[in-house]
Amino acid sequence: MSAQEHSLELSSAPAPRFAPDGRPLGLVWTYTPREMLADSIVHVVGVSLGVIGAVALTISAVLSKLSPAETVAVGVYAAGLVAMLGTSAAYNMWPIGRTKWRLRRCDHATIFLMIAGTYTPLVILVGTDGIAIGLLAGIWLVAVVGAAVKLTLPGRFDRLAIALYLALGWSGMMVYDSVIAALSPPALWLLAAGGLLYSLGVIFHVWRRLPFQNAIWHAFVLAAAACHYGAVFRSMLDVGA
Repeated sequence: MSAQEHSLELSSAPAPRFAPDGRPLGLVWTYTPREMLADSIVHVVGVSLGVIGAVALTISAVLSKLSPAETVAVGVYAAGLVAMLGTSAAYNMWPIGRTKWRLRRCDHATIFLMIAGTYTPLVILVGTDGIAIGLLAGIWLVAVVGAAVKLTLPGRFDRLAIALYLALGWSGMMVYDSVIAALSPPALWLLAAGGLLYSLGVIFHVWRRLPFQNAIWHAFVLAAAACHYGAVFRSMLDVGA
């Protein structure tokens, strides 16, 4: 084989997509110690409140007058909430290395499951027609496929995933009359506030040059999750009263 042929063979080989430690080559992790501390504080607060809130929600569901299906739906949401907050904390607080990039896959996958988990109790509690159930099934289908892609194809479709997160999160507007309009005013406003906070937070998620960008983004996520938690809890109380 000539030198020219060898060069052509090397140039035709697929370019590597990962660093030796498993980090996607397009990912840059350059946060300062102060930024990491701020982000860690947000995550510790988030996980602590999430666990307490999930336990309180589950106990309230069991003690209320909910049906078995409604109780399970609330439990699915509580599990998704803790999973999202927990995997996000593990990924963002873990030291740089191969394990961190594996946790990144789980972090991105649980976002899909959290969105579907949030819709589950809202649809089961207040949306009883076939259109609402069909939307919920579609949301779970997209969420499962999205989570599988994030787990098996790390570092790919990251920008597309952000758009899909937002589209999936606002998809409930497609069945406004079946689900959204049936919520009590407090639950409706909390649901809307959470959606707006998530959407506005994406600005900081992609604003990489902003100091403390990651901590600010996760603060928005925590505030949005708290609003949606309130919407689910209020809807549960409205039905179980």
